[in-house]
Amino acid sequence: MRDGQHDFDFHIGTWTTTLARLKSPLTGDTTWLHYTGTTMVRKVWNGLANLVELEAHGSAGSFQALSLRLYNPAAHQWSLNFSNSRSGTLSESSIGEFRDGRGEFISQEPYGERTILVRCIIQPFGRDSCRFEQSFSDDSGRTWELNWVATDVRVKG
Repeated sequence: MRDGQHDFDFHIGTWTTTLARLKSPLTGDTTWLHYTGTTMVRKVWNGLANLVELEAHGSAGSFQALSLRLYNPAAHQWSLNFSNSRSGTLSESSIGEFRDGRGEFISQEPYGERTILVRCIIQPFGRDSCRFEQSFSDDSGRTWELNWVATDVRVKG
């Protein structure tokens, strides 16, 4: 089994983020809200963790988000833990790993009155760009609805 401790090293630094999120996931609504912002990522514990801070603004308002990514060396997997400044609580951990340069992470989370599956896909494109996607499934993973797409471009300087 390969050591994935450095899987997120590509993301360390400061990024310009463009973001679209589905206004009302799992309702049939196709309205997307658009934001731009800055993402800052720093290494913690010599690479066994990293901290992601996002601040974004758009026509639907502003938000601040935080992601703590923790590497489990025994399992060779990462947990992704998300929060925003409004809730002040951590989401359920999404667990997964990178294969062939693509990270896939899954969690089971409460959403409204139901429990759903959440899938995050992270794909770096060279050293200076990467894409993050989040999808929801309320049918045990048979179908997925994309509801969050973010593209990061490295700030040069």
